Amino acid sequence: MNKKEAAGRIARLRKTINHHRYLYHVLDRQEISDAALDSLKHELKKLEDQYPDLITPDSPTQRVGGEALKQFKKVTHHVPMISLEDVFSAEEFEQWMARTQKLLPHNTLLYFAELKIDGFAISLIYRRGLFVLGSTRGNGKIGEEVTQNLKTIEAIPLRLVMPEQRDIERIGLSYAAVRQAAEEGEFEIRGEVYLSKKEFLAINHEREKEGLPLYANPRNTAAGSIRQLDPRIAAGRNLSFLAYDVVTDVGQEFHSQEHMLAQLLGFRTDGVAEQCADAKAVEAFHKKISDHREKLPYQIDGVVVNVDSNALFARLGVAGKAPRGAVAFKFPPMQATTRVRDIQVQVGRTGILTPVAILDPVAIGGATVSRSTLHNLDEIRRLDVRIGDTVIVERSGDVIPKVIAVIASLRPRDAKEFHMPRKCPVDGSPVVRKDGEVYYRCSNPQCGAQEEGRIEHFTAKSAMDIKGLGPKIIQTFIDSNLIRDPADLYDLTIGDIKPLERFAEKSAENIIAAIDRSRRDVELWRFINALGIMHVGEETAVGLEEHFKTAEAIMAATDEQLREIPDIGPKVAESITKWFAQEKNRKLFARLLRAIHLKVLQPRVAASQSLHGKTFVVTGTLENFSREEAKEAIRARGGNVAESVSARTSYVVVGSDPGSKYAKAQTLHIPIVSEKEFKKMLEKA
Repeated sequence: MNKKEAAGRIARLRKTINHHRYLYHVLDRQEISDAALDSLKHELKKLEDQYPDLITPDSPTQRVGGEALKQFKKVTHHVPMISLEDVFSAEEFEQWMARTQKLLPHNTLLYFAELKIDGFAISLIYRRGLFVLGSTRGNGKIGEEVTQNLKTIEAIPLRLVMPEQRDIERIGLSYAAVRQAAEEGEFEIRGEVYLSKKEFLAINHEREKEGLPLYANPRNTAAGSIRQLDPRIAAGRNLSFLAYDVVTDVGQEFHSQEHMLAQLLGFRTDGVAEQCADAKAVEAFHKKISDHREKLPYQIDGVVVNVDSNALFARLGVAGKAPRGAVAFKFPPMQATTRVRDIQVQVGRTGILTPVAILDPVAIGGATVSRSTLHNLDEIRRLDVRIGDTVIVERSGDVIPKVIAVIASLRPRDAKEFHMPRKCPVDGSPVVRKDGEVYYRCSNPQCGAQEEGRIEHFTAKSAMDIKGLGPKIIQTFIDSNLIRDPADLYDLTIGDIKPLERFAEKSAENIIAAIDRSRRDVELWRFINALGIMHVGEETAVGLEEHFKTAEAIMAATDEQLREIPDIGPKVAESITKWFAQEKNRKLFARLLRAIHLKVLQPRVAASQSLHGKTFVVTGTLENFSREEAKEAIRARGGNVAESVSARTSYVVVGSDPGSKYAKAQTLHIPIVSEKEFKKMLEKA
């Protein structure tokens, strides 16, 4: 990547990170996982390291968090609450360690490794031993006062415990200095508010019983509890607190001393933290914690490593937003190894043959994985996956299982290479691969799997919306030679269906009634989407409707005319013209036009253009909108609607019980909005 390309990538990364950091730190919401956001920040940091003259004062790497909410009083941190640089591998950690040693060439460095609690950072101020002020990190310099909420946490003492003199002296500190600060002056402790795994499960269990949406994770639940104006909410959550820093200077020379002092003063601290002499010791600690983290009562996402000497830590200073003397050594994505039992081929609606790895079932991140798409033959060759291999499977974004590597040393002698079948596994037609394509296809456009898929697509909610006509019923109709294409559905009668096995008169009546309803006042875009033209989804169909107005005009459109529509490029235009060029498709089109009644197209009156250029995906059940009402509201404001999540998606609107689209949005770092936020976006029109 040259400097110009890096500048463009940096600009896009900053915009995306700032959006998600604002959600995370200011609104206590999270649209993508912590791991995904960490990855974005890590990429930005590496690019800025490569091109330091592209660093700007407003870069996310130069600041910590968001802004204080107006509902809370602002609190200025006299010592900034800065965040840490992340590293994700032993190699990157050793590079950080080498940099610190290079800056302090004549010093022997000791390191202190502690757990990185996945919680909510806060500052606690004690005056004359009493807890008087609690605040959030905020933007690192100015936070929000949340004292009353923090007072509800049992793990936070309302008065400091004054240790015995011998205990203070045992950890190498002056009893007089500690007592003066703790009992007569001002004392500041910092740490993490968190929610234990047990309490998080209990809260979600109660919400499930009450029919309420479940919380996403313990960290957000803890943050949301503290940042409520009503302290009773925090009081009901059984939150806890873990101290990791003593800000007040009482003569401590080492960070490890601060942990011991905080515990003597009455705070829970990390009981497994260790002082480490070198990289091997830190990496051993990191591995030990990674192997046992599921047994911990709280969630952690890595290990924090500090230069233990406070004087040397101070000499190292700060680079951008992060101290040079500390680093967050994160855990890798959740992975597991398993064996490939078989590689099977699935035939999709468009005839594409997709190889799928059949795996020995393995638990990864709380889910049992037994299948993983291998995408195409090129991907299989790149990974060199063979039947019988032991592979590493990763749940990307903790959701989608993916084979990322083969452990070649464990390959058995009888491991078999995979070969794409020469004939379609469904109908035996030759399998072909067109020039320039990575996919293999069934050469028969009448392939049973394709025709079944086309009819299923035709009846779908976003197409003709024929309720009750599912895959099993469609397969029964095909096997009984009642239908061969979508137009045949409109020729069915109750007498055709009633004699079929397991079809009573009432169920036959219901199906015919649903088919009949689907033919009335059909929106043109639904009809076009229902045809199943390759590359033509719901949003493209809407564009065709708005541009051409009639079905006949769409059928007669040339490539050049089609490409006048925004978002329709050469590939999509060619797909549409080729579909209509086939005689069988033109006949199907004509039969369908005779069978249904298209709604007269009314000019669309836009409420505003507030959503112009934005593409939305709607998933889950919304309380105040049907799925179609939500989509129409988006289109009425100039926005676009898509059925699948991609890098081009602007927002994913999430209701209750969202499906895989929600997970994919997190994986691709797409902004996620709730129904409440969606309504606010519409109200801006």
